[in-house]
Amino acid sequence: MNKKPIHIAFSPCPNDTFIFHGLIHGCVKTENLFFEPHLHDVEALNRFAMERRFDVTKLSFAALPHFTDRYALLRSGAALGRGCGPLIVARPGFNPEKLAQIPIAIPGLMTTAHLLLGLYLGKKPQSVPMVFNEIMPKVASGEFEAGLIIHESRFTYQQHGLTCVADLGAFWENETGLPIPLGGIAAARDLPVHEIQTIQEMISQSVRHAFAHPEASKAYIQKHASELSQEVTENHISLYVNDFSIELGDEGEKAVSTLMERAAKDGLVPHLQHTLFI
Repeated sequence: MNKKPIHIAFSPCPNDTFIFHGLIHGCVKTENLFFEPHLHDVEALNRFAMERRFDVTKLSFAALPHFTDRYALLRSGAALGRGCGPLIVARPGFNPEKLAQIPIAIPGLMTTAHLLLGLYLGKKPQSVPMVFNEIMPKVASGEFEAGLIIHESRFTYQQHGLTCVADLGAFWENETGLPIPLGGIAAARDLPVHEIQTIQEMISQSVRHAFAHPEASKAYIQKHASELSQEVTENHISLYVNDFSIELGDEGEKAVSTLMERAAKDGLVPHLQHTLFI
């Protein structure tokens, strides 16, 4: 039987390569589908979603309201958690009260980090988007007074002589009591519903396989994170991959819907025109 190819896109970050290793290397199987991987930075994936480039794709939760006519959120593969939100960093001595008045280097206009920054400031920030790994050097050099960092930058900003002036994950948790929803996996709505359900279950199985066989994915993860130390890579995975990645559950779904509602109320994203899930 010929299997149908599913073009699946995710980031080269350790949490995603950890999650999807089993799926794309045949450790999780189905009789009807096979997966062709495409790896891109998450902000690039957010842009590609505008044209429905991939069948299944990683998205920032902040981007999802723009694409609910094309994509539906899956309940597996997501990055939610506590103590794992984006940070605002600056050089020592920076006055946090200036944040609402200055340009801030950010990792993308449609990232959840940028959305949280808007919620934190209570207004649309003066944002300058760039590739996330350019932010810390530009803040350290004085080109920007403050930057918004994500991913493994949480573990390395002090090496650039920077200090954390605000933890947006802690802000969110204090405001809502919920885990911070960062990124999720979405499937194109033009796929048959039974295929979407199968894909969702396969991703969940892939996460379970990754937890059960952590050594199996190490070479694949390191191939795409060659500049990161093993310690940083392991910290990254432990921070962003958890039970919510297996299944959002009631708390995870509430966290996502609360983010959508608050952001839409503040005019930071469109109000949802379609249901989040199939």
